[in-house]
Amino acid sequence: MELNGVNPIGQEHELPRPFRNSRLRRGVYILPSAFTVANMLCGYYAILATLEGRIQDFEHAAAAIGLAYVFDSMDGRIARWMGTESDFGREFDSLADIVSFGLAPASLAYAWGIRALAAPNAPEALHLTQLGWLVGFIFVASCAWRLARFNIQGMAPGGNKYFVGMPTPAAAGMLAATVYYFHGVPIQDIRVSLLWLALMVALSVLMSSTLRFFSFKDIPWTRKQPSLAVIFLGVLLASLVYFSHIMLFIITACYTLHGPIMQVFRHFRLRSRPA
Repeated sequence: MELNGVNPIGQEHELPRPFRNSRLRRGVYILPSAFTVANMLCGYYAILATLEGRIQDFEHAAAAIGLAYVFDSMDGRIARWMGTESDFGREFDSLADIVSFGLAPASLAYAWGIRALAAPNAPEALHLTQLGWLVGFIFVASCAWRLARFNIQGMAPGGNKYFVGMPTPAAAGMLAATVYYFHGVPIQDIRVSLLWLALMVALSVLMSSTLRFFSFKDIPWTRKQPSLAVIFLGVLLASLVYFSHIMLFIITACYTLHGPIMQVFRHFRLRSRPA
């Protein structure tokens, strides 16, 4: 008979290996969760900066949403590389994404594109303000819908090459990159403000749709690549450093448009096939 890991003659009994490594495994799970917390912290900061309402605060909020995208792309990869994927991690990541890519960009979009214009003309812009509230809620609800569907269905059938529907970080990145491109200067024209709301509705529809978007998860980063690929990557990184405002806007706009464009080409290709 043994009690508390000690045998009857007083010698310590070696504990089972899973129990001995439990502390180590709990420590390993901290690393991907730390990136998820950093992601959520960026979203929280973006909301607080948006509440300040100054031009530089809008730009800082947009940059924080972009930084949240970086942390969000790292936590999943680190979990896969370390073999620490779990149901808790996936749910925690989704909750963080609602803050960083749902509430934060919706708040920024409303404050930058609606509130700054409606404040000096409150009586005349009452309907615009109400419409802004509604569109912002549609964006947040579509973000939650997209995350819940992804947790259940996962990637598109056939591997990890495509997402089903526009990813929520990409939709949030489109809004944040637009604000960042204009250096945080708010919209001052009601016609432009209506176009801004139309963009938010379009992004909400893309998130809720079944259009396919490239995931870039099938890129063989660990394999040898042509020299031109390294040169292209270097030029792209240099452009992001020196021309970050315009480059981030172009990249996010191209990613937003490529899903509908691919669907159009896919539709005509299927129609051109013989019956």
